[in-house]
Amino acid sequence: MSTQAALPTYEQKAIVGEPEVVEDEVIPALAADVENDPAWLALKDAAVALQQLQAPDGSVPDEHDGPAARRHVDTLVASVRALAPRFPHDAAYLDALVGDLLRWSAEGFGVPDFFDALVAFQPQQHRVDGLRHLVVFPMYTQNGSSNRFVEAVLVEVIWPEFIGALETEYTNGLFVSLRLVDFTPGYDTNSAVLFPETVAMREVPTFTWGAIFQDREAARYRRVVAAASEITKLDLPADAARMLTDQALTERTFVMWDIIHDRTHMRGDLPFDPFMIKQRMPYFLYSLEELRCDLTAFRECVRIRTRLQERVDNGDDLTAVEHDMLQHAVLVQYAVVFDRIFRFAITGSRVRNYDGLGGQLLFAWLHRHDVLHWTDTRLTIDWEAIPDAVVALADAIDRLYWESIDRPKTAHWLAAYDLVRSVLTPHPASVWARGLPDEVLAGPPSGFTNAVREDEFPLSMFFEALEKKMRPVIASTAGIRGAD
Repeated sequence: MSTQAALPTYEQKAIVGEPEVVEDEVIPALAADVENDPAWLALKDAAVALQQLQAPDGSVPDEHDGPAARRHVDTLVASVRALAPRFPHDAAYLDALVGDLLRWSAEGFGVPDFFDALVAFQPQQHRVDGLRHLVVFPMYTQNGSSNRFVEAVLVEVIWPEFIGALETEYTNGLFVSLRLVDFTPGYDTNSAVLFPETVAMREVPTFTWGAIFQDREAARYRRVVAAASEITKLDLPADAARMLTDQALTERTFVMWDIIHDRTHMRGDLPFDPFMIKQRMPYFLYSLEELRCDLTAFRECVRIRTRLQERVDNGDDLTAVEHDMLQHAVLVQYAVVFDRIFRFAITGSRVRNYDGLGGQLLFAWLHRHDVLHWTDTRLTIDWEAIPDAVVALADAIDRLYWESIDRPKTAHWLAAYDLVRSVLTPHPASVWARGLPDEVLAGPPSGFTNAVREDEFPLSMFFEALEKKMRPVIASTAGIRGAD
């Protein structure tokens, strides 16, 4: 089997419809080139300097550092006020931000509380392509810094017209898609999200948005997949190869993937809190949940492609928006497979790496279903068979969830483990693989979780060899932006 048999592509036909129009074009223009504004540069320098005085909880514990901290906060306040006219859509947030900064300074720099500013920041209300936001919070950054330092980020909304049309079917009013423009050190890392729960605050509000930096996702995808396909001698189909040379195309593909993925956490036959907040479970449960959401995005893109391609085959003309939707529905399928098997599987430590495990599981599933081959030191994929194989794994996870609604929690955990080990080989010393002893089975759920090895499902020999060759490439993606 060969990779020459690519996923079915869309056929170029005459496009009917008006050209894409960017709404509120005056507002995005106000913040053009703001990353070179002296006020932004002063703000960023002040935030970095303030970080040197902060403890991990965000406070400034040394009283001798108080005068310097106040000077840095005064610079932050002056800079925010100077920049505010360039962000009129965020006026309420920037006013609240100034208030939180001044109060924190006046009260002596204890553990920061930016609740008021967080509640006022509502980026999901302004999903306009190219619109920029100035974001300043004391916060940790997921997959980045665990310290709640004051971080400053300039971001730009990615919201192509076809995504707005897609959301009529895949409603997700909390989802915000962003591009990194400039940032302080907390985002010079692997972090590709901006989540409100990372902010230092006195109480937890109802969260109304969550943001993903699709430019970073796309840029590291392009770099990793290009290197991995060369190392494995994988012959990429034309559509997949095009993504590796077109950052904007790949960004839009990731927006489509993520908007469906994100909403899936709240939909389906869910035997637990969909975001598993404040729950302690064996990490392979998180693997299956993240993989379920990715494979749902894959499945839905197969459905979208089939529906629109049938119209093309019947001689119907697609609008420009439908044409974009069809094109990106094909590309999402490549993105899900390649990102999972090439980046997720070998990124990060082996300590409860649930995304890594999900990548391993997808690779092994495709191999066992005879659509992925590693023969004569060359990777080949039967792309015509890929959709059915991937959807079959999605069905298996959905079946697990459906059955687990009627099971006790720990019985669900055991069933989930059986699904994973039906595809992947556990560590030879695994207590779970040998069978948990009666005292654990009869005890509290914590005993089950404690018995899981930190690397319950080690890398296969294929991935061990690939990881060694890919290690410098993976490391080089920390802090990457679309312009890199």
